[in-house]
Formats: sequence, C-alpha cells, structure tokens
Amino acid sequence: MNFVFNFKKLLPIHEAYAHCDIPCGIYDPIAAKIAAQTVQKMVMRIQALNQPGGDAERAAYDNSLSRYISVKEEHAEICKKEIDILWHDYFKPEHLEAYPDLHNDVWNTTKLASKNKQTVDKDAAEQLVAGVDKIATAFWASKGVEYSDPNEAVRFGS
Repeated sequence: MNFVFNFKKLLPIHEAYAHCDIPCGIYDPIAAKIAAQTVQKMVMRIQALNQPGGDAERAAYDNSLSRYISVKEEHAEICKKEIDILWHDYFKPEHLEAYPDLHNDVWNTTKLASKNKQTVDKDAAEQLVAGVDKIATAFWASKGVEYSDPNEAVRFGS
C-alpha cells in the first residue's frame, strides 16, 4: 500500500474533464438540437398550463410547472454545453474564415440558451432552435455535408 502511495506522489496523475480532450474527433450538433427542442417544448407546455381552480388542482399545477421549469433549465444548459464543445474543441480558425458569422452565431445561441433559462418566451425558444440549426449548418458544411434535420418535426411532435 505504501508503495502505491509513494509511486503516485512521484508521478502525479492529473484528471481531465471534457468531451473529449484526447480528442476523439466525434462531434455532432444533434445533442444541442434535441436540447433546444426540449426547451421549446417545455415553454409550450408551461404556457398551455391551465390556472388551478382549487387546492387539488393547485397541487397538480405546481407539480407540472416545477417539472417543466426544471427540464427547461436543464436542457438549456445542455444546449450551451454542447455548443461550447463544438466551439472550443471542433471549430478552428479556418472554419471562422469560411463562416465569418460563426463567432456571433455561437455567442448569440449560448446567450439565447441563458435567456431561455431565465424566461418563458416562445420566440426566444424558437430562436434557440434556429441558432442551433445555423451552427449545425456551418458544422456540417465544414465536413462537406449539406445540413438537414429530416426527423425534426417527428421528433418534436405536436
């Protein structure tokens, strides 16, 4: 036991936290898109909640509202994290040359994710999804692929 402890002192091991500081080279903006759509769906559900009439209805309303808010905020944070990973780990100077608005698109989209955590705003939620799509368009174009999300409507549902 002492040997292992002393060995670790001689050769300290540092932990790395990230996706993926190796780097693995596997990136896809779909996680950000799904998170943004989840934010949008939670905003719709919050806005569709009926105001409670009695105590029993109040408990059900409070339960649903708190759950929708929690999921909305969690997924806004996931969206920010996924966009941040693309920004810091995938995009390179040559991507900025090819897509000169990319810096502003990333900045605006992460700001929209924050706004969606703070508010219940249908327009801001729709703008968040559109912002992720704009970044996804640049991402896939950088790989020579035209971006489309053919499952978007089915995934989002009604």
